[in-house]
Amino acid sequence: MNEQTHDLWDIRFVNRIIAAMADGVFTMDDKGRISSWNRSMERISGYSANDALGQTCQLLQCSRCFGKACPAGIEKCGIMETGASEAKECQIRHKDGHDISVIKNASVVKDEEGRVVGVVETVTDMTELNQARQQADEAALRLGELHRLDNIIGKSRAMQQVFSAIKAAAASDATIMIQGESGTGKELVAGAIHFNSERKGAPMVTVNCSALSETLLESELFGHMKGAYTGAVRDRVGRFEQADGGSIFLDEIGELTPFIQVKLLRVLQEGEIERVGDSKKRKIDIRTITATHRDLHAMMREGQFREDLYYRLKVFPIFLPPLRERREDIPLLVSHFLRRMNKKTGKRIGNLSQTAMRMFMDYAWPGNVRELENAIEHAFVLCDRSTIEPLDLPVEIRRAEVCATTPVTAAPAAGGRKKLTKEALLELLAASDWNKAEAARRAGLSRTAIWKYMKKWDIPLQRQEEKENTP
Repeated sequence: MNEQTHDLWDIRFVNRIIAAMADGVFTMDDKGRISSWNRSMERISGYSANDALGQTCQLLQCSRCFGKACPAGIEKCGIMETGASEAKECQIRHKDGHDISVIKNASVVKDEEGRVVGVVETVTDMTELNQARQQADEAALRLGELHRLDNIIGKSRAMQQVFSAIKAAAASDATIMIQGESGTGKELVAGAIHFNSERKGAPMVTVNCSALSETLLESELFGHMKGAYTGAVRDRVGRFEQADGGSIFLDEIGELTPFIQVKLLRVLQEGEIERVGDSKKRKIDIRTITATHRDLHAMMREGQFREDLYYRLKVFPIFLPPLRERREDIPLLVSHFLRRMNKKTGKRIGNLSQTAMRMFMDYAWPGNVRELENAIEHAFVLCDRSTIEPLDLPVEIRRAEVCATTPVTAAPAAGGRKKLTKEALLELLAASDWNKAEAARRAGLSRTAIWKYMKKWDIPLQRQEEKENTP
């Protein structure tokens, strides 16, 4: 291959590379006339090569060249004096008339003797990236809307105390422990704390500590290095690093193994993590929020949970009351979920009948607010009227109503059936460690019936010592 043929082959090869590039590339001669225009420029601008060749770059009507609108010609734009323009995000005008966001860069090309022979420009289409940014912003907005304080429903005194605690927690950077039964809204409270704090612009990362084995949870929380264990084919960033600058919400914290408890304690004490298989310490800046439905204090006394970690986590505790202890909030919650389901389904169900609402008020709600929401959703499937009736409700709610109206007697004893008295109920509660469901089982009654008799005889829902120790 002679030198001339070799040079020709090189030019063709370079042209093929330019034609295949995802970014737009075009060149101009020393007079500012477009001399080449690749396929990506055709796609981005809408102008074909035939449209563009021989024209000036003013064809693109760039919104910002050297800090100003596109000038009339190359001699006025400054590229010849500076030799290059810094990459900048700007807009060009599509052939159809709409503006396109791009990153544009230009450089002067000189020959071996230093003479300017032309200009090469690259154009990167930012449309998809900007759409992704917009979607992320909208998602963050929706997430922020979801975690507004007015999405936590309640007017009861207990819930007013919760609202005050959320506001106080959001104004500080203390470690938060949210305590409450399953379905009381612990994750919603964690989100409200984060999205009402100064960290709201940074990530909130959620990890369910009961969902993974110890090995997987260690990798999930702290990340790992390639080759740290079988299957670790690449480096992985853990959830603590992902939450850097923001908040991490560790749900079901009571399920942590002793090994993970030790590693979490180090994170809280030192503000740094080590990935699995790595000795390098990495600094992190996070707010830690935890939640549990378990009695961590009892677990600590029994040696199942580290005392030093317990007190590190419980800097600022928030207790979420079960729904059965704030029954005055049930109508508010019903109205809230009715509006949400009407919007979701397109139905126009206005309310519950008096009988259905009474059943809601009498039911013990072992699954708390989550169970109430599910009950409304269940009713929407069956109800084809403007009012939800008892037959539209889940069977366990209807069954509890039937059980509550049966004669109240104690469990069968050697001497036959015995009527339940206040003293007998107190003995049952004490024997059941004040567990109302267990007391109901031993008495042969429904939990609702036990609750009604406790209310009738002014028996507190908690033992006195539990009330005193409630945060």
